Formats: sequence, C-alpha cells, structure tokens
Amino acid sequence: MKFCPKCEVKLKNSGSGLQCSKCGYTEGGEIKTTKKIPAEEEPDFSLLAFEGDEGEESNPTVKIDCEKCGHDEAVGWMFQTRSADEPTTRFYRCQKCKYTWRDYT
Repeated sequence: MKFCPKCEVKLKNSGSGLQCSKCGYTEGGEIKTTKKIPAEEEPDFSLLAFEGDEGEESNPTVKIDCEKCGHDEAVGWMFQTRSADEPTTRFYRCQKCKYTWRDYT
C-alpha cells in the first residue's frame, strides 16, 4: 500500500500506474493485472477407477445395453464423485467396444 507524497492519500491503481484521487499525482508506469480463470472442464472420473483393462476382472459384469454399440454386457463399478450426501455415480464399460459411460441415479 502506497500513499501520495504530496497529500498523503492512499494511491489507487489506474491504467497509468498508481494515482492519487485528490491531487492527481501519478507514480510508476502502466500496471498490468491478469486474472487466471481455470478451464471449466468436467474431470474424467472413470480413469480413477481403473485404467484400460486393469482391474476389470475384479468388477462385476452386468446386463445393460451399451449406449454406443448396443452390446448387452458391461463391467460396472461405483465411485463417489459428488459430496457425501449425494448418491454414488455408477460407471459402466462395454465389454465389446470398451466405451465407458456413467449413470447418476
């Protein structure tokens, strides 16, 4: 925090540096402020359960139609993707085409 040397008022950021709002004193050059906004991407939680074919043999096979190829057999598992008071998310991976999808109910 800096103060004006002439009138001792707190200097404020402006396009041309720090500036006094009372007498107009300006200090420094142009100050650039940047704000980093994180990307709003949905994380891929299916990779947390198992990668590739790893671990599929320990998960149960269920009879459910694949959303992509229509095959009727998939590996299923549950994972807590939201807060603890929300139900778990069910993931399914088709045995034929390896397509992975989720069910929030």
